[in-house]
Amino acid sequence: MLRIIVAQQVSTRAAATIQRRVELAMGERVDAQMLLDLPVETLRGCGLSGRKVVYARELAAAIVDGRLDLERLAAAPDEEVVSALTALPGFGRWSAEIYLLFALQRQDVLPADDLALQIAAQRLKNLEVRPNARDLRALAVAWSPWRGAASVFLWHYYGAATLDSVA
Repeated sequence: MLRIIVAQQVSTRAAATIQRRVELAMGERVDAQMLLDLPVETLRGCGLSGRKVVYARELAAAIVDGRLDLERLAAAPDEEVVSALTALPGFGRWSAEIYLLFALQRQDVLPADDLALQIAAQRLKNLEVRPNARDLRALAVAWSPWRGAASVFLWHYYGAATLDSVA
């Protein structure tokens, strides 16, 4: 889940660099308690914004003190996972759906708040206006139960189309 916080509002490349720095700072023990044990200055030095440090530490504290039970989440229905995660600071619906899709490997999840998915759907469907999250969810109903696969396809389509427009 730390990766999700790190990846918010930054490029994939920047997120990977910051994540690598955090993991190096944590050493061999990459867990919630270790994150709490790291000084704030160390996390900031890894490239995390002040806000993301707060979010990461709150996430770690919730795991350590049992407010967030990851094993229970793994067995919970999607909306229950979304509710539990969005109760944490720094976790919106996008973050919760990314967790469902990649960490819990739920196959019918489409993070409709993702700008790249919205742009890709607009290009793919030749829409005049970029769909907002609500419109993208409505469009994606037909893709159920494989909205997760559709998400991955749209991200790849977005990446290829973006490269084509630069070339």
